[in-house]
Amino acid sequence: MSSTLLEVTRSAHEEVERLERLIVKELQTDPSSNKDRLFQSHRVHHMIDTITVTTEKLVDIYEDKDNARKDEIAALGGQTATGTNVFSAFYDRLKEIREYHRRHPAARVVDPNEDFEALLKEEPLIEFSGEEAFGRYLDLHELYNQYINSKFGDHIDYSTYLNVFSQPHKIPRKLKLTRQYKEYIENLLEYLTYFFQRTEPLQDLDRIFSKLITEFEEQWENGLIEGWEGEGQGNGLVPDWHAVIDLDYYNSVEELMVVGPEKLKEALAALGLKSGGTVQQRAERLFLTKDTPLEKLDKKHFAKGSRGQEQNGVSAVNSFKEIALMEAKINKLCELLEETVDRTKDNIVKKQALTYEEIEAEREEEDTQADTESDDDDQQIYNPLKLPMGWDGKPIPYWLYKLHGLGQEFKCEICGNYSYWGRRAFERHFKEWRHQHGMRCLGIPNTKNFNEITSIEEAKELWKRIQERQGVNKWRPDLEEEYEDKEGNIYNKKTYTDLQRQGLI
Repeated sequence: MSSTLLEVTRSAHEEVERLERLIVKELQTDPSSNKDRLFQSHRVHHMIDTITVTTEKLVDIYEDKDNARKDEIAALGGQTATGTNVFSAFYDRLKEIREYHRRHPAARVVDPNEDFEALLKEEPLIEFSGEEAFGRYLDLHELYNQYINSKFGDHIDYSTYLNVFSQPHKIPRKLKLTRQYKEYIENLLEYLTYFFQRTEPLQDLDRIFSKLITEFEEQWENGLIEGWEGEGQGNGLVPDWHAVIDLDYYNSVEELMVVGPEKLKEALAALGLKSGGTVQQRAERLFLTKDTPLEKLDKKHFAKGSRGQEQNGVSAVNSFKEIALMEAKINKLCELLEETVDRTKDNIVKKQALTYEEIEAEREEEDTQADTESDDDDQQIYNPLKLPMGWDGKPIPYWLYKLHGLGQEFKCEICGNYSYWGRRAFERHFKEWRHQHGMRCLGIPNTKNFNEITSIEEAKELWKRIQERQGVNKWRPDLEEEYEDKEGNIYNKKTYTDLQRQGLI
């Protein structure tokens, strides 16, 4: 192998330069769709990985720990142990190179002018589930089922879960100290990491997490981690039970027994210790932790299945910290995937308002748009259903068109037979300037009484009836003005006047 070491070095340098040129050429192309962008990113990522591996091999060659490179260079000058001359060394070397290329035909000399367009058109195999729609949406159904079937989760629907899965710090701390929660957090972090690596292959997630861990360590020491406030202060840990019982105030088991059985049980359970027995036994077990670290306690003091038993007495500090760090990573990934999370929420809400046939039609439409999507402004927009145009200059989705009833026309005679499309636009127009202007021209006030009235004749007829009703309700003194006689009898003005004339009162 040493006889062809320089040829391997030359070939490796050539491979690195060739891949660098391909990356530059690849990134000069602006992808026309999300699918093309993903393919481009994965091709570049694969080439970068190849460059990294090749460079590591070159570093090993140049370090020359076994002096193989040094010996081969010396052999080129005829400086061999056998004392052969320069010409013999040259022909021997030429023979070795020819033999090497005969055995390794792939290691041929590459023409720098050769075209590698085929490599830039390869479509990498990227695994996405049907629900993920090639990286457009998250597929959290499995994690959702794990959440709602756990003690720490609530019985909520999937759309609500999408609003809370990114906030694990809001789950009560006492519910997190279980193996079930740890498994859930591990699975959630694993999925989000894998999804991010598939959709953003050029992002350096290791560097992002490295910076996150540095910030986390500082916040943990100061007890500032959200949902874990107080943890990590002092010598590693201020346990949850410390807020209930501060052992510094107790000098004996007898003094600690005054706290009561329930609080002792709470404190022991928080540490993963056995919480049964009499008050004295509980106090004795808890008092052991005053001067003895948890990792040095006998395993018999830990409850079966608790974190203390599982970790064979290892300090609970590491367990708390590990869970808190995973939560911090999940929060960071949710920030990086914020647009995808929002898109997933909108997609679920949309699906809940659609029939199966409409969902299939929408999926076909998305596939068609994905295949024909282009940034060319002059490209003719395909709109056979004549859907209204959205804010992005493209037809709005068919499900939105159906949801708002935009295929239904409403005409208003008061507005000059102007057409309004969709019930929402029709209801809104009664407060708009065009309708108000028409009502003023008719001499009719634009009140709530005239909502849904679009005919001029109907509006005039209703206004006439309102005026008549208002006329009946006008103040009529002869009938409604009250008078009282000496005996306290009440009469209206007309009756009182008639009785007075007759001398009856």
